Amino acid sequence: MELDMDASSLSNGMGVENELHVLAVDDSLIDRRLVEKLLKNSSFKVTTAENGLRALEFLGLGEDQKNNLKTTGSKVNLIITDYCMPGMTGYDLLKKIKESNALKEVPVVIVSSENIPTRINKCLEEGAQQFMLKPLKQSDVKKLRCQLMT
Repeated sequence: MELDMDASSLSNGMGVENELHVLAVDDSLIDRRLVEKLLKNSSFKVTTAENGLRALEFLGLGEDQKNNLKTTGSKVNLIITDYCMPGMTGYDLLKKIKESNALKEVPVVIVSSENIPTRINKCLEEGAQQFMLKPLKQSDVKKLRCQLMT
């Protein structure tokens, strides 16, 4: 299980309580590291997960956590997930998040290297905040930060 938690990105002077926490989900280690670096450059706290199931576990929505009413997942301000992942697509992860009372208000951004309009529309209709094309750029992350701050 690779769940990388980094709480040491406090160099921007913001306290932990003001720091925006992003869960980045991607099966590609290279893409995961790129997104993590871009987010940290914009002073986000970042947790990464290599697939949808790991993301659900981190969020407190894993199969073994559903029957435990005391389980509350980690607080995140934004979820960025790849669309194409084995086992559970980003779309499937989006649906599970939006079905959860505790997490349905958390913005979800889907990223993909494929520009397929029907896929993009399906994700937006299901509640994705945005659909972005890979590779993400620093300017994309800055726009997301501005949107989260408003």
